[in-house]
Amino acid sequence: MSDHSDTEDQQPLGLFAEEPQDFYPPSPPPTTQSHTTSSGQSITLHLVGHSPLEAHHLWNGARVVSDFFESSPSTTVKDRTVLELGAGAGLPSIMAAILGAKKVVVTDFPDPDLVANMWKNIRGCEHIPHAGEPDDQLPIAADGFVWGADPTHLLAHLPPAEKGFDVLILADLLFRHSEHKNMIKTITETLAKKKDAKAYVVFCSYRPWLQHKDLVFFDLAREAGFTVEKVLEKKMERPLFENDPGDEEVLKTVTGWVVGWPEEVCVDL
Repeated sequence: MSDHSDTEDQQPLGLFAEEPQDFYPPSPPPTTQSHTTSSGQSITLHLVGHSPLEAHHLWNGARVVSDFFESSPSTTVKDRTVLELGAGAGLPSIMAAILGAKKVVVTDFPDPDLVANMWKNIRGCEHIPHAGEPDDQLPIAADGFVWGADPTHLLAHLPPAEKGFDVLILADLLFRHSEHKNMIKTITETLAKKKDAKAYVVFCSYRPWLQHKDLVFFDLAREAGFTVEKVLEKKMERPLFENDPGDEEVLKTVTGWVVGWPEEVCVDL
């Protein structure tokens, strides 16, 4: 199996137990991947070297939700404020900025290398409005954030009158089962209480035998008072990781869900 494992479900194998005490395998170098939009634009994304936070992959969920936004920007991200959690390279956020989002905040764990890499991808994308201008002139910014932590510094990116983001993006995060409650807490504290505010949760079950644990997230969302609706399903040509165990059809399938507020709690009715 590839290295995309959760410590709660798989124990280390101790592969380096016989290496000398002063031996440390070198970190893999950073890599790049590209994403092509439906209009033919190419977006080059820098990925950090191996990361225990899995930020060294460009996940299928990120590609699928980016395509979903592009298929209907006016009803998803255009003229809206957007927050992405656990973004890695930040493809969905970059796509939202390209498509005319009012303000995008792309986040991942506050590791300096991860945050710097997100900024590198932002500054290197010529398709973002105001590309090449100073960072404070761009419609997108990168910031560090731990799921479940105080989001005050994220909300500070919004215009003063706004108290939450119109759109949240969670792309391929649900395999972190132990973090589901923290993700729900962050959605609760950052999603604007508007009837059209949506958290897009897009994922593939990369460990098919644990799909039921992935789906627990939506039970927790309902318990927290949110509505949940499945909005997309896409079958990829092949699994993201070669030779992964489990049902190949599950490994190729990406689904997308919208988590939102019920009408009775919305302030814009």
